[in-house]
Amino acid sequence: MTTIDFQLQRDAFGRLNMTDAAGTVHPNVSPVRAFPVQAPDEGLALVSADGKEVAWIERLEDLPAATAALIREELAGREFMPEIARIVDVTSFATPCTWTVETNRGLTEFVLRGEEDIRRIGATSLLVSDTHGIHFLIRDQYGLDKHSKKILDRFL
Repeated sequence: MTTIDFQLQRDAFGRLNMTDAAGTVHPNVSPVRAFPVQAPDEGLALVSADGKEVAWIERLEDLPAATAALIREELAGREFMPEIARIVDVTSFATPCTWTVETNRGLTEFVLRGEEDIRRIGATSLLVSDTHGIHFLIRDQYGLDKHSKKILDRFL
């Protein structure tokens, strides 16, 4: 269990400031996930503006609700990794091609440069990168609908 020996608060500019147990204020800290896909709520570091770790959090759920909410809010503002729920269509089975996908953030299209832009992360998860460097997560490739799996199999 994480021992809470710090306080977090936002300053007038909306930045997170951390006050440690000794009373030292660390301005403009940022939460960073150690394992953003496989264990998003475990192993988080608070790092200072110069990139030095100032606190370690084993599990987000061990924090007081207000502190955990501040960290989740900060992470939501910095991280952007839509999850693909369904592959609607692809323009071609040769790359580059345009994928139309349904994500947790709505329907979108992106261009896949090549098969190498689909990477396995873990036993069932995939990370798909588009031409703009945006990463799309497929949390469970085996949990996709039949149509999506058929399309995905052509690229794997």
